[in-house]
Amino acid sequence: MKLVFATHNSKKLEEVREILPDSIELLSLDDIGCHEEIPETGDTLEENAKLKADYVTHNYGLDCFSDDTGLLIDALDGAPGVYSARYAGEAKNADANMDKVLSLLKDKSNRKAHFKTVVHLNFQGDSFAFEGSVHGEITETRMGSGGFGYDPIFKPDGYQETFGLLPSNTKNSISHRGKAIQKLMGFLKNQTI
Repeated sequence: MKLVFATHNSKKLEEVREILPDSIELLSLDDIGCHEEIPETGDTLEENAKLKADYVTHNYGLDCFSDDTGLLIDALDGAPGVYSARYAGEAKNADANMDKVLSLLKDKSNRKAHFKTVVHLNFQGDSFAFEGSVHGEITETRMGSGGFGYDPIFKPDGYQETFGLLPSNTKNSISHRGKAIQKLMGFLKNQTI
């Protein structure tokens, strides 16, 4: 089965490839010749995930899924949320985003946060959505260089290490994206003959 994952992010693509079985050939936007940045103009994670999947399906005629992920920090009233990738500006710079979060939380004792991922799938003419979340806290400093985005400053509940330090197989088994992709995979298994 061939399926397009609507992303240009090579680290995200690699992470999802590690989760999905080899029977699914995962193609990126670059693989299908889509080099433009798909606009994320929605006000929610759900809307943005749907916008990206619909763009690929309508313009390329391919089965596709996309995700949108937000980091929701209690002390910041749920920010950065849907604006997580662009929190420190349109450049989508992960280091600048982490610096902004650490600066805003500098004097805060409540560092609780959670990641939420919404996966939107367009498959054989129908649409489906899958969600995953993981709770934890924001550390006071960066720890580790693994993963991407906010991973070096997010420590999931029950662990002493951040996502930036955890091995990828551990992270994928407990993460927001991992949980959403597992639900997607369960659905796809039931669709194969």
